[in-house]
Amino acid sequence: QVQLVESGGGLVQAGGSLRLSCAASGSIFMLNAMGWYRQAPGKQRELVATISSDGTTNYADSVKGRFTISRDQLKNAVYLQMSSLKPEDTAVYYCNAEVVHINSYIREYWGKGTLVTVSS
Repeated sequence: QVQLVESGGGLVQAGGSLRLSCAASGSIFMLNAMGWYRQAPGKQRELVATISSDGTTNYADSVKGRFTISRDQLKNAVYLQMSSLKPEDTAVYYCNAEVVHINSYIREYWGKGTLVTVSS
């Protein structure tokens, strides 16, 4: 089994910054793509940013230029630096990872989420 644990959420004023972290642990042979998704109240979960194993990144249009995703291969971790935050960024942020197990079985895992609240 694999666990993804997010941290770094909280309350911040509009225009402020937060850094989210996600650490993966368990029976991991290697990690393929990792990413962040978010779900605002009453809305569907949406992609925020992803980063592949070779470092290629992809961002939702709504966060381009404000958020930066990065990863640490040695720590099996992914980060999301969020700047110029807006009230519409308020959501539960979920970490996602595609895990390759030692038997070559590949499975997608999700964290439990961390709440980000941006006040106006």
